[in-house]
Amino acid sequence: MKKAILYSLLLVCGSMFAACGGDDEPSTPAANASISAQPETINVTAQGGTYTINVSTTGTGWNAYSNEEWVRVSAESTSSNSGTVTVTVPENPATTARTGSVVIMSGTARKNIPVLQAAAAESPYYAPEGYHLVWHDEFDDGTVLNANDWTHEVKGSGWVNNELQNYVNQKTPEGNWVTRINGGKLNIRALKENGKIYSGRVYAKVSQGWQYGYIEASIKLPKGKGTWPAFWMMPVNYTGWPDSGEIDIMEEVGGHAEYVSSSLHANAHVHSNGTQVTHEMRCPGAEDEFHTYSILWTHDNITTYVDGQQQLSYDNRGLGHDDWPYDAPFYVILNLAWGGSWGGMYGIDEGALPATMEIDYVRVFQK
Repeated sequence: MKKAILYSLLLVCGSMFAACGGDDEPSTPAANASISAQPETINVTAQGGTYTINVSTTGTGWNAYSNEEWVRVSAESTSSNSGTVTVTVPENPATTARTGSVVIMSGTARKNIPVLQAAAAESPYYAPEGYHLVWHDEFDDGTVLNANDWTHEVKGSGWVNNELQNYVNQKTPEGNWVTRINGGKLNIRALKENGKIYSGRVYAKVSQGWQYGYIEASIKLPKGKGTWPAFWMMPVNYTGWPDSGEIDIMEEVGGHAEYVSSSLHANAHVHSNGTQVTHEMRCPGAEDEFHTYSILWTHDNITTYVDGQQQLSYDNRGLGHDDWPYDAPFYVILNLAWGGSWGGMYGIDEGALPATMEIDYVRVFQK
């Protein structure tokens, strides 16, 4: 008797579930429904976009979905057997095309609408896999730096490292340029005027900077004993040196021509007590042609490169801020110093003036 009652209950429940169905199924299935949809294929550009499919069915009730996360679907009924499907596709970050679909269903009937998205264009710039361009300056426009991106330092001689140059904003008191854009290049020039040395030091996105990334510049270094060109980074939220950290991607001392170095400075490694993290390598032709200097900077490691060849590599050893103050936004610096405690270590030759550092581009990539 108990078995018979249980069997009857199961039959009732089974019938109820068969009749109700889920939210994505029509309330009254039509097994032999036919579905029409326009368009029957969606072709999407690499940039992505939003598209509309017009749907009609001979069944009562319909819905739509996609099995691909990047194909976003929203169905809207205008009646029990018609309506529209809005399909939103984001930008394709890959350099290969991708294929997805939208499935329209009515009862047991299904109609598949292919979604075909074009590949992203190959980047004209080199960057490690997974990184994309977030900022760059190719120095192709105008004759002066874009003030929205760049800031000139203005400081007198002796400000740091006993350097002899006076940093000025674009021009000297007599109107001679220290920074200018010419022929698609940024030129930074050191020159002597009325017994004083003048030069340029510029900051990219000084109040914003970047935290982590692949950063690269193409530079032709100046010639002459006394020159000290640099491509480096300092923290946006500077509180003191070396506590806040310093990242030197490339430096060269003109008296030691064609030898470029990278260094990291922090409380736990600083040149004043000989513990700085540094590496030097020869770059033949550094003063006669353009070479690339770059850094790949993550939470775990900093590695610098010269023409793609590793220069310096340093790991985050988990020893805290004193050893790794590099988990903060830093901004890019380009400058040409003259003399000083390092730039003048082999002496200076004012016969080399004016001396010019040329920069073809600066590019910042991030994940």
